[in-house]
Amino acid sequence: MEGRAIKPAILAGTAHPALAAAIAQALDLPLSACRIERFPDGEVAIELREPVRRKDMFIVQPTAPPVNEHLVELLALVDACRRAAAGRITAIVPYFGYARSDKRAGHREPITASMVAVLLQAVGVDQVVTVDLHAAQIEGFFHIPVDSLTAVPVLAAALHDYLPPGTAIVSPDAGRVRMASEYAHRLDAPVVVLHKQRISGTETHITHVVGDVRDRPCLIIDDMISTGGTIVEAVTALRSAGARPPIIVAATHGLLLPGAQEKLVAAGIDALYVTDSIPIAIQSWPQLHVVSIAPLLAQAIQRLIGDGSLSELWR
Repeated sequence: MEGRAIKPAILAGTAHPALAAAIAQALDLPLSACRIERFPDGEVAIELREPVRRKDMFIVQPTAPPVNEHLVELLALVDACRRAAAGRITAIVPYFGYARSDKRAGHREPITASMVAVLLQAVGVDQVVTVDLHAAQIEGFFHIPVDSLTAVPVLAAALHDYLPPGTAIVSPDAGRVRMASEYAHRLDAPVVVLHKQRISGTETHITHVVGDVRDRPCLIIDDMISTGGTIVEAVTALRSAGARPPIIVAATHGLLLPGAQEKLVAAGIDALYVTDSIPIAIQSWPQLHVVSIAPLLAQAIQRLIGDGSLSELWR
C-alpha cells in the first residue's frame, strides 16, 4: 500500500520503560533511541536520536500518575514522530488516564476523557491500543481505530490454580458485571454483584449483595484499584453476608495510591493480583502478585505490524 510504513519501531516514554523493554524483547526489536528530559520548570524536552521516517511507530506510554505529566509527554513524543515523517503512529496506552471522566455528573463539568481523545488525534496518533478501559464508550470519543484489549485471560490463568473450589466471582458494582462474567466463564464459578452508592470520588457505600456468598471464598474483580476504598467496602459487605476466607482481589490496573496498601492489609485480603500496566512501586507485600501483560501487548503489535486481526487476543 502506497505510503504504508515499512519498518516497525518501539519507542518508550518515561511512564513505564520496563514494560516497553519487555514488549520490545518479546518482539525481538530494539527500543528506538530517544532522549527525554525535564527543564527546571517542569517542561518536557524530547529528541529522537535515530531516523523514524516511514517507520511504523509504537509509542508505549500509560498515562499513569502523574497523569498530566505523562499525557503531555505522550503528546510530545507523537508530535516528534510526526514531524520526523514517521509512517503510522500507534499509541500503546495500557492504562488510559481520565477514563473515569466519561460523562458529566453536573452541567458545569468537562468530559475529560473526550478531551484526551481529541488531543491524541490532533497531534497525529493513527491508532490507540489500551487495556480494560474503565468505560467502553470512550472508544466513541475517537475517530481513529481503538483496540481495547482485556487482561482477564492473563489474570484468570494466573488465578486458576490458586482459587479454592466453590469460589464466587464478585463484581463490585453493576458496571463490572460483564468483566465478572468473563472471569466466571474462564474459572467456572458463579457471579455475585454488589450494588453500591457513590458518596464522593473516594467513598462508596454497599447497599446490598445480589447472590449467595455464604460459606464461600470470594474473588473480587475490578478494572482498577486506586485508593482501595471500593475493595474495602466490598470485603466488609461480603463478610457480613457470610463469606469465608480466602478473599482474593484481582484488578487490571494497580494504581495503589498512598494509603491503599494499608487499607487493603487492614481489610484482611488474602491475595491481590494486578498487571504491570503501570509500574508497581510496592516491594514488600507478600500478598501482592504482579502478572505481566507484555506478551499480550507484543502479540497485539505483531498483528498490527502484519495488518492482522486482534480478535484472537480476546479468547
